Amino acid sequence: MFESCSWHNEPRQWSLDDGALTVRSDEKTDFWRDTYYGFTRDSGHFFGHAWAGDFTASLRVQARYEALYDQAGIMVRIDEKNWIKAGIELSDGAACIGSVLTVDRSDWSTSIYASDPSDFYLRVTVQAGVLRLQSSTDGIRWPLLRLCPFPKASTYRVGPMLCTPERQGLDVKFSNFEIGPPNGKALHDLT
Repeated sequence: MFESCSWHNEPRQWSLDDGALTVRSDEKTDFWRDTYYGFTRDSGHFFGHAWAGDFTASLRVQARYEALYDQAGIMVRIDEKNWIKAGIELSDGAACIGSVLTVDRSDWSTSIYASDPSDFYLRVTVQAGVLRLQSSTDGIRWPLLRLCPFPKASTYRVGPMLCTPERQGLDVKFSNFEIGPPNGKALHDLT
């Protein structure tokens, strides 16, 4: 699936091998719009696949987070003012799982991640103007992380993202990237 992706802010170091994307972040990269901090940044790395209409996408993320705001996960993007990023982010000295939903301005929802943050999965479903975000420790059980309105678009871009607002050099391996029609699962079906 990675072969059909293209970069928004291509990093200097990345490779595709055996179905896995390995990336090292550039210096001071981020995605954020206005709220609280008063600045807008659209410099993060995003490797997006274009998809027409509703979908379910999932991927595996492996990384070691070391500095404040180191982050890696999945992104769904319509344009610079309409997107969501989700995954692990180092904050307050702990690995947290959360998401930033941006519809003109960014919000931030986060909590301490109780499992191993160095290896986890994310799944996102966009259907009928609603986005469902799920995380998994094993790629089998998928508890709900977030449910929110999301702008409708004829085409979305979805795929891995990573940022290091305070440094450079976060190494991330993305794998098991899949995208297809919405999976049709009930909201609290964990499989």
